[in-house]
Amino acid sequence: MEQTSLNHQAKTYPAGYPRRSDQLKRLQAGQLFDLLVIGGGATGSGIALDAATRGLNVALVEQNDFAEGTSSRSTKLVHGGVRYLEAAVRRCDRDQYQLVREGLEERALLLKNAPHLANPIQLVTPLYGWLEVPYIFAGLKLYDLLSGKQRLGHSRLLSRTTALQRFPMLKEAGLKAGVLYHDGQFHDARMALALALTAARYGATIANHVAVTGLSKHKGKIDGATVADRLSGEQWSVQARGVINATGPFTDQIRRFDDPAVSAMIAPSTGIHIVLDGRFTPCDTGLMIPETDDGRILFVLPWEGHALVGTTDDPAEINEHPQATEQEIAYLLRHVSRYFNLQIDRQEIKAVWSGIRPLVRRQTGKETSQLTRDHQIEVSSSGLLTITGGKWTTYRLMAEETVNHALTCFGLAAPHPHCRTRNLPVLGGVDYCSAGAKILADRYRLADDIAAYLHRSYGDQAEQVAELSTAHRHARLMENHPMLVAETVYAVRYEMAERVMDVLARRTPLALLDQAAAREAAPKVLELMAGELGWDRQRREQERHNAELRLGEGL
Repeated sequence: MEQTSLNHQAKTYPAGYPRRSDQLKRLQAGQLFDLLVIGGGATGSGIALDAATRGLNVALVEQNDFAEGTSSRSTKLVHGGVRYLEAAVRRCDRDQYQLVREGLEERALLLKNAPHLANPIQLVTPLYGWLEVPYIFAGLKLYDLLSGKQRLGHSRLLSRTTALQRFPMLKEAGLKAGVLYHDGQFHDARMALALALTAARYGATIANHVAVTGLSKHKGKIDGATVADRLSGEQWSVQARGVINATGPFTDQIRRFDDPAVSAMIAPSTGIHIVLDGRFTPCDTGLMIPETDDGRILFVLPWEGHALVGTTDDPAEINEHPQATEQEIAYLLRHVSRYFNLQIDRQEIKAVWSGIRPLVRRQTGKETSQLTRDHQIEVSSSGLLTITGGKWTTYRLMAEETVNHALTCFGLAAPHPHCRTRNLPVLGGVDYCSAGAKILADRYRLADDIAAYLHRSYGDQAEQVAELSTAHRHARLMENHPMLVAETVYAVRYEMAERVMDVLARRTPLALLDQAAAREAAPKVLELMAGELGWDRQRREQERHNAELRLGEGL
């Protein structure tokens, strides 16, 4: 039964994969869309999917690649927010409490609708003071209680000995106990891509590397936008009954197209992550450091065979490709070294990347680390609907509320007026089966690590990648990594990859795991893409230069 389910196409999806050239033709055809969504990250892709499943004619444009910004640079956690719960209890903050409740409910839906991309994860909090033990344990038991039937496991106290068995490198001096709790983890870049591709299968028109350069108005009301293909330079207009601004850190830039004098809506905050060798996360268990010197939470998480460490939370300048500073890197290394019995050298870092969080500015006078991750919806006098703030875990709820708002303020009549995404699997999740990795390994004689990687990255689409890979003898893109040469071809043909970094940083996670390996793999990826897309010498040189720049500076 499981073998059969891995074979057949997802029956609930219309057939076919979107080609960017066809999507551009639809954008240029002069049709009137119900909605034009600006931004192809978590929020924008979620909105496009929600709107398309309600039967609306929706278009989505993203100035870079899908999830190229903040949505691919998260801490990879699907969570209610332990920190927000602490704030809710300490300050009797109902907003923070509600944020945790919503996050835990949405966590359960994300794990259910994307079973290949999301999974439960165990985390340990080491405690070095006896007063911390009842406080932290009680807080995490409350976290369990709020999860209700969606609870992923029971939090429990760990003795000092057990905590050291799970993390032998923890500093022993002063260690009193540990608390184990459960949360969710996911592949953020591929999740955003799955949302966009699923939206396309329900009729949405989606286009990456297409930037909005201005908003058009008729009698003072917004009726569309001017856009530019950032790969070809071509420009045109797109007409829509409603325009939704879901651009994250670039929220205020789009709002100023509407009203140059508008005050800022967001307070951008930077979050950097470093990647270390997997020995820092034994037993596939994460570490949660409950409070740093300046009151932040720090995570050391297992991710794709490596250890992901993050994150910082400082005011930031808006940048398409933010770069981590040496000061931020030193901050993370310093705090990790305080908890581990080893000296971590700067040279041990395999990858560094930074994202910008679009925090809502309405809490004046607060540090960015204290601002709520709640979202806000605003409609301007000329009709620009803006959604900003929030977090990855609640993307679906944010999309639902945004489309509900759009139906009212734009006077849209949807064939299905109510949200349909609560129980909607994304691409790769419809016919997912837990034994898929073993089936792939047996059927295609794949190494176990490759089969497991394909299974958790592509879900019920993994067999198509494996089949395509037979022509390449299942060659790895890089030694010691499970990514395949054939994934580049698959990404171009079926996942709208248009640039070398689309493949290295988002269709696969190689650049976010090992930047040296990604630099070595870049020429191979370039040649494969050039062959698939017919690049001339000038385009090849552009891609070579862009990959070198991104892999040497900010991803």
